[in-house]
Amino acid sequence: MGQKNIRLISWNVNGLRAVMKKDFHKSLKNMDADIVALQETKIQGPQLTEEMKNIDGYESYWSFSTVKKGYSGVGVYSRIKPRNVKYGIGVSKYDDEGRIIEMDFNDFIFFNIYFPNGQMSEERLQYKLDFYRDFFKYIDVYKDKGKCLIIAGDCNTAHNEIDLKHPKANEKRSGFLRIERDWMDRLINNGYVDTFRYLYPDRVKYSWWTYRFNARTNNAGWRIDYFFVTQNIIDKGRLREAFIDNDVYGSDHCPVGVNLGVIFS
Repeated sequence: MGQKNIRLISWNVNGLRAVMKKDFHKSLKNMDADIVALQETKIQGPQLTEEMKNIDGYESYWSFSTVKKGYSGVGVYSRIKPRNVKYGIGVSKYDDEGRIIEMDFNDFIFFNIYFPNGQMSEERLQYKLDFYRDFFKYIDVYKDKGKCLIIAGDCNTAHNEIDLKHPKANEKRSGFLRIERDWMDRLINNGYVDTFRYLYPDRVKYSWWTYRFNARTNNAGWRIDYFFVTQNIIDKGRLREAFIDNDVYGSDHCPVGVNLGVIFS
């Protein structure tokens, strides 16, 4: 039994078919990650091509939306074989949108999550808040048993003013509403650690930019993509690095990631 370093990446690709045309395989190779979590793949099962599914050195795992085509969806490429994989948390209103992949690697449990966007309507904002509540209620069971948890994905919420370029202008917009930010506070207070902010409390860096207004060129962005880990990973000294890779293009989001020390028997 020994500890080794692994690299994990999370990337909202805003359409897997679109990003495949923008040097996706080259980007993936350059990332050299052991686990790559994708959100917003926007595909259904029959649209998953061999080129998408079979990438050298990786096994792939997918969850699709069954309620709307070209919507939501998550996928994971992994060099490490999981002991078990689950799709969803047993709540159909979330699971049917293809937002959750849970992977048990024995030493840790990994979650790839595409959290809902609440901007469309009051109903979708409530759906988003319900999702936060029910998802974390589900994983709290693991946390309370002392499991090491890693939660990666697009949370669709910027936590604090440092996490977006124009906080005042957006404080009444879903993604930076006080009620959403309260959820982020709750997670931190409940023993989930925002890895990037833990290591870099004062660093200004964003992971998403609107396609409008030359936002990415002007770096007028939001940090809404995260890696959360349970406090026990921090306490054991396993968090080695957290990063946001602004130099990778192909989506309106860029990849975020962590380097962790893990134990494999």
